[in-house]
Amino acid sequence: MSKKNQNKCSFCGKPKEEVKILIAGLDGHICENCVAQAKTILDEEFFSHKSTNKSSQLKIQKPKAIKEYLDQYVIGQDEAKKVMAVAVYNHYKRLNQPETKDEVEIEKSNILMVGETGTGKTLLAKTIAKLLNVPFTIVDATIFTEAGYVGEDVESIISRLLQVCDYDISAAEKGIVFIDEIDKISRKGDNPSLTRDIKEGTQQSLLKLIEGTEVLVPPNGGRKHPEQKLLKVDTKNILFICGGSFDGIDKVIAKRLKTSTVGFKKNKEEDAIDRENLLQYITQQDTKSFGLIPELVGRLPVLTYLEPLDKATLKQILVEPKNSLVKQYKKLFSIENIELNIDDETLDFMVEKAMEYKLGARGLRSIFEAIVNDAMFELPSTDIDKFYLTLEYAQEKLNKSKMAKLKVA
Repeated sequence: MSKKNQNKCSFCGKPKEEVKILIAGLDGHICENCVAQAKTILDEEFFSHKSTNKSSQLKIQKPKAIKEYLDQYVIGQDEAKKVMAVAVYNHYKRLNQPETKDEVEIEKSNILMVGETGTGKTLLAKTIAKLLNVPFTIVDATIFTEAGYVGEDVESIISRLLQVCDYDISAAEKGIVFIDEIDKISRKGDNPSLTRDIKEGTQQSLLKLIEGTEVLVPPNGGRKHPEQKLLKVDTKNILFICGGSFDGIDKVIAKRLKTSTVGFKKNKEEDAIDRENLLQYITQQDTKSFGLIPELVGRLPVLTYLEPLDKATLKQILVEPKNSLVKQYKKLFSIENIELNIDDETLDFMVEKAMEYKLGARGLRSIFEAIVNDAMFELPSTDIDKFYLTLEYAQEKLNKSKMAKLKVA
């Protein structure tokens, strides 16, 4: 081989001076651009054939069976479970229906969940995805912006879903996406602003994705660039579940019901309204008044709420579910051949602190961790085979932790 051929790419012919890296082989060279292009071609070919052996039919259980499964992992929230079970069942029944000529097209049953932080919105969505064995991803709405602004494009949601299922496009197109904090991209008030609202623009960007459109995403995530071959994903069969705390929406509901969140009841009609849990009366109009654009509200036809958690429910969450915190920590200690015993009054103390700090079910984990952290640090290095978690021990450890400094507004 001549010296001239040794100083250029054997694929594109570019000389060494025009490329950054020139990799030498036995009989030729290749530049970094050709390596990247070759990888893209391989990825495209590999991913396109990946799901050919998989069945296109999803085995979906009946709504009652779905709720019974949810009951094993999520305490309470019966109304939300029923609504979600029916919506999910109808959605995947829609995907499995044979093509007919009656021109009746069943639309998607995208879901909007409203509830305080720590009431189980994410857990419900995650548990349903686990039951169905479909790709599932959680994204935070606050990181997304419309094209042209600093932040992530909404198309990156599909990139994350593809990553979960190892870029199996067929599987991703039947997956579930949970968009959390949807209320944080609400515009201020129901009335359209004369000036451009970035949050409204973000909602508009999400609109097409949720409704159903073909999205071009990079094969390995990251930014798009002109030379890159993109993967095409159709979102029309992806189930979108949106959740948010919608802090302050109770005032919107109270205004519509002509009642108040504080004060005395004026007449018998108001006696029938449970002012401690106004979320149960929520409607699509309330989410629109809160700041979601009407088009987005229309693409989330299934609306449900999650009830605030009381002490009894929080205690059940600690003990009863298959993956309850008590069972998790007992297993962690048992791996070290240590038997964990917890007094009932200690559990009540944890629940009281979770209520005091207004952390919901999610806060129970933080409280539990703060109490047993020292024990989990010290005991594995000892010969102790039993550990009794008493009320006095729990109070002492929590008072010394940073959580004791939490101030409730």
